[in-house]
Amino acid sequence: MRAAILAQVLLFGFFVAGSYNAFTRLPRPTTTDFASFYAAGKLALSGHAQGAYDVKTHRAMEERVTAPGIDYKYFLNPPPFLLICAPLAALPYLAAFILFELLTFAVWLAVTTRVAGGGSLAALTLTATPAVYWALGWGQNSFLTAALMGLGTMLLRSRPGLAGAAFGALCIKPHFGVLIPLALLCGRHWRAIATAILSVAAMAAFSTIFFGASIWPAFVDMALHARNTIETGKIQFAGHIDPGGAARLIGAEATTGWIIQAVCSLAAACIVAWAWWPRRIHEASGGEEARMAALVAGTLIAMPFLLFYDLVMATVAAAWLAAAARRTGWRAGEKTVLTVVMGAILLAFPAASLLHLAVGCVVGPALLALAVRRLAV
Repeated sequence: MRAAILAQVLLFGFFVAGSYNAFTRLPRPTTTDFASFYAAGKLALSGHAQGAYDVKTHRAMEERVTAPGIDYKYFLNPPPFLLICAPLAALPYLAAFILFELLTFAVWLAVTTRVAGGGSLAALTLTATPAVYWALGWGQNSFLTAALMGLGTMLLRSRPGLAGAAFGALCIKPHFGVLIPLALLCGRHWRAIATAILSVAAMAAFSTIFFGASIWPAFVDMALHARNTIETGKIQFAGHIDPGGAARLIGAEATTGWIIQAVCSLAAACIVAWAWWPRRIHEASGGEEARMAALVAGTLIAMPFLLFYDLVMATVAAAWLAAAARRTGWRAGEKTVLTVVMGAILLAFPAASLLHLAVGCVVGPALLALAVRRLAV
């Protein structure tokens, strides 16, 4: 694990040095996805928040805060995410990047370590997960979304109100919450449902107050065109680990990809509904922890738009499975499957880019299978 962490640090250092022309002169400037968040925040601070959803305006701001000629990074997040982007944009670019990634990494690590049962071994294992490198290297918000999912599942039994608030905060990237309402309804967690609704409403209200009502029509217009952005490969299919995107990677038509995604999403929803439906849970098999793992793993299948750096979310499911094993013992094959999952996360992007193999797609089903096996006792 220490070797894996060292390798990640070295790879990240290589990534950063290379982006600053340390080894060879790059043909054009490069940056990370954080440029999209920062540019959107700058527009929000200047009183033109709706410009975050206009490609021409947003592109101009991205180049202004980084360098002319960079590859454009789309801003597809809804207005509540601007409540985070705007304060960050008050800082210098590099300071904002470091603060955002380190702070969200620390929260994610604290939450997932707690879910897994605590201890330095759990923290080291989670830090060694290749998803850490992908999230940091691309400057994404993956640690934040994973931390919110972890908090929601961890607090659901003891503090359902706070759990609902955490689930609701996932509206910053709403497709991560695609199965949460189903799970909460099947599990009859009424208080969590109520606070989740209040959380979403509050964030939407604050977005409107701070950025103006015009932010919503701009977002809706962008969202209506997002499907075209996805279908035409403007966000390369090699980055996808959702079933529909994987199908497109190997040459399927757009309609076929959406049908495959719909079938897989429906299957995942049915399994999660079964897992969360009230019935006798066999605690000797770690049933409660497996139920939480099933929700998170099912989400990785049901989401219609999932990219390789979002596999940080898989650590939450793995942490719940580790918690079950810590309490009831490891079952045959579990460690092997989790090792395979680690490898799939590591190879998710390079295998898709170089070999057109969507190995990242095995992560969700593998984790869901482990959860179902514990629940099916």
